[in-house]
Amino acid sequence: MSRFLSKSASAVKPYTPGEQPRERKYIKLNTNENPYPPPPSVLAAVSDIRAGDFKLYPDPTSSDFRAVIAEQYGVKPEQVFAGCGSDEVLAFAFMAFFDRGDRVYYPDITYGFYSVYADLFGLLKTEIPLKSDYTIDVSDYFGLDGHIFIANPNAPTGICLALQDIEQILRENPGRLVVVDEAYIDFSGEESSVKLIGKYDNLLVVQTFSKSRSLAGMRLGIGFGNAELIAALERIKFSFSPYNIDRAALAAGIASVKEDSYTHEKITAIINTRERTIQTLSRAGYEILPSDANFIFLRGILSGAEIAGRLKENGILVRHFDTPKTKDFVRITIGTDEDMDALIKRLEELS
Repeated sequence: MSRFLSKSASAVKPYTPGEQPRERKYIKLNTNENPYPPPPSVLAAVSDIRAGDFKLYPDPTSSDFRAVIAEQYGVKPEQVFAGCGSDEVLAFAFMAFFDRGDRVYYPDITYGFYSVYADLFGLLKTEIPLKSDYTIDVSDYFGLDGHIFIANPNAPTGICLALQDIEQILRENPGRLVVVDEAYIDFSGEESSVKLIGKYDNLLVVQTFSKSRSLAGMRLGIGFGNAELIAALERIKFSFSPYNIDRAALAAGIASVKEDSYTHEKITAIINTRERTIQTLSRAGYEILPSDANFIFLRGILSGAEIAGRLKENGILVRHFDTPKTKDFVRITIGTDEDMDALIKRLEELS
């Protein structure tokens, strides 16, 4: 480690991304990527970019992209923020709405970047325990003295709060920002919180193109909120990375939004595969938490580490989180039917 590393940076425990192997081919069910490619029109849109345009910076306002998003969701362009992946949108929210030493609240089992950002920006973090069934007790989030981050559906559990629960948290914290991270909402039967941004000025909704839209490699994220919240994020962006989304990603994003029927077709396929997988593995004796995401959270008679290790030996990657409350589980991305058939076969052998 460099002798010039600051004390604050050295105290941060970085986020650990899912394994991206190169040494051999695996059935890759460890990073919640979409198993289906984006529609052909996305590839065509990227190919149609003139070579000469690459010498020019992209649009720093992402105006065309934000316009199609606004039309799709029935909001105004000034209520939309465009980020380099949802992680950047989340990071800018931490930068924009906290001072060092402020308090932040989120579940004790949730997306790992919240804790990383809290440490990175010197915040006092309070992790609110999930209930014994791994659900959120909404009343735990009433009247807090800091801003709130909730992944909905939650990760890695896959469990989703109803829109009315999100609205209750908003009402009970009128002076606090509530950030709802909807990376997996498209795979849920619950409504998106985006419909509430005109009603509550303390709501910021974050989504991504990495999951339902098959663009994890393009790094596209979006935020929704009232114009003042979005202007605050823009202030951070223009102080940090004005040209934060490249031309290819913007073109791909616009084309993707215009292919909504294709997206919904693939979402439906993933949901159907998810439900079949849950039913089959439940009959085989595995416990699986209710899932509204493109993954399942599963435990069996072996430890989570053993399940992950045995699957990897057989060419299948899943994700294991070695913490006291999650060590018995593995998180498994929903792949194609063929992918899941191979997984089911191996797990039935282990049950």
